[in-house]
Amino acid sequence: MTAMEELFIRTKAENRAALIGYIPAGFPSKAACIEVIKAMVAGGVDAVEIGFPYSDPVMDGPVIQAAAEQSLSAGTGAEDVFDVLKATTDLGVPGLVMTYWNPIEKYGVEKFAQSLQAAGGSGVITPDLTIEESGLWKSAAEAAQINRIYVVAPSTSTARMPLVTSQCSGFIYAASLMGVTGTRNSVSNGASELVARIRQTSATPVAVGLGVSTKAQAQEVAAYADGVIVGSAFIRLIQESENFETGLLRVQELAAALADGVRR
Repeated sequence: MTAMEELFIRTKAENRAALIGYIPAGFPSKAACIEVIKAMVAGGVDAVEIGFPYSDPVMDGPVIQAAAEQSLSAGTGAEDVFDVLKATTDLGVPGLVMTYWNPIEKYGVEKFAQSLQAAGGSGVITPDLTIEESGLWKSAAEAAQINRIYVVAPSTSTARMPLVTSQCSGFIYAASLMGVTGTRNSVSNGASELVARIRQTSATPVAVGLGVSTKAQAQEVAAYADGVIVGSAFIRLIQESENFETGLLRVQELAAALADGVRR
């Protein structure tokens, strides 16, 4: 059982949702990224999703794209991603990597799974990998005993839904809307409906991403989902703060507010 699976057992027993934070590895630098993660965890984030910076991030909005571009400009690569992941799991929280398929294939499928396991990682979210093309990844992930997490969108058909959810482990990533990542004034009305559709096909925990940025939104999503994923809101605080130290304080404050929200 992975640390992520253990987390969802614990949060279910506590009658609350898990709070999952996201940040691209190497943003705003490798060392600073780890400090941001520490601030998230200090504020109450239960698990951290490390983004693998990529040049063509089809699922990411402008905030995360800018952060990824900054990281790539500094030369962030696979080994840096695994170093940040190891620093995360050393804090005692589950760590995940979110990556498009190309970096996995370039690094080596089996090697990627083994490196993630060696860093204490629980699993990988693969937003652009279809289940029909997952044969190599499924074998590698099973051998390394890590979770395979696919993204389910509102457009996923009723017929396809069980095919995808049956291949997920750890949790199922529910994209709350058709679009890219980013903070929004409200969470899509279709998010709760999507989670309900997923639950008809699987007992695996469901975490909702895309758009959550406030305590109220976290509380709203936590009422029907097992996990709440927040990324752009944390990143924007670092990007917009007058200095890094202030940004860290704001990240911890937001994490504490969100953590309170998922517990209500």
